[in-house]
Amino acid sequence: MLGFSEDDVREMFLYYKELGWLKGDVEAMIQEMKPWYDGYCFAKDSLTAESKMFNTDMVLYYLGCQINERHAPESMLNPNARTDYQKMKNLIMLDKLEKGRKSIIYEIAETGGITANLVGYFPASEMIKHENFVSLLYYYGMLTIVDTDGMRLRLGIPNNNVRKQYYKYLLEEYDHIRTTDRLAIDDVFEGAAAKGEWRPLLQLIADEYHKTSSVRSLIEGERNIQGFFTAYLNLVDYYLTAPEVELNHGYCDFFLMPDLRRYPMVAHSYIIELKYLKKDDTQAVADEQWEQAHDQLRQYVHDEKVRLLVADTQLHLIAIQFRGDKVERMEEIG
Repeated sequence: MLGFSEDDVREMFLYYKELGWLKGDVEAMIQEMKPWYDGYCFAKDSLTAESKMFNTDMVLYYLGCQINERHAPESMLNPNARTDYQKMKNLIMLDKLEKGRKSIIYEIAETGGITANLVGYFPASEMIKHENFVSLLYYYGMLTIVDTDGMRLRLGIPNNNVRKQYYKYLLEEYDHIRTTDRLAIDDVFEGAAAKGEWRPLLQLIADEYHKTSSVRSLIEGERNIQGFFTAYLNLVDYYLTAPEVELNHGYCDFFLMPDLRRYPMVAHSYIIELKYLKKDDTQAVADEQWEQAHDQLRQYVHDEKVRLLVADTQLHLIAIQFRGDKVERMEEIG
């Protein structure tokens, strides 16, 4: 009812493999599903890697494709997720002014989570209150317990399947201001993934951010740029992209990890550090911040798990510095 443990998934898949219904490497299948369907925790006393649960519906969707079609789903996004997404949008619209609920969605999408108390019961008339709205996202599976913060809980996005739903909402909000040219995005993403042509991709996103500058009224400054890049970098599935990945005792802004199981043509991976200047910051401040970006990127690349995650792809370290809504500098760090 609540989910499958990894052992449950393994036992179930091996059962169907023994029957001859399932072909392929079960362990490889589990590793493919993990970033998309795993990650749920329903009790603060169970905050260990071993306690994380797979979403039952998502696992059965994947298993059905493997049995019936002999391969993984073309899209790892479970079609039933559309229902949860619509529920989230409906909850946001309960707030007639919308800003309160929207700001929560933006915070979760950009930082990966939110700190709150889970509320077990409340009347429908209080559904739009902050703690109640966050709790509803938890009960709908849009958030899960990831840590404790004093007496409160740190709730986070459980996996890529849910993360994509948050980013979809951000993109729809941006599209209300300026429609995204998805064909252009596909072209530059393919160039970055297959040929290492990263500049057209990042420049296109930066240009779109500048053109939709009125979005800044929603969230100011660095967080706004972070959210914009996060949403755009998740438009194409060549990479597993998550903000604030911990690498070598620091947190990189973006790590574009190649999804080589599904897209073996990807030959390049990226770690991106994003810096933000206020319009009146001096050149000395800009230079110091730029050197800091270089140092951080060099620090991240020495993390042991980086080489494992990028596999045989060529890793590029990219620093981008904004001043206001325009790019000040953007270059690859050798």
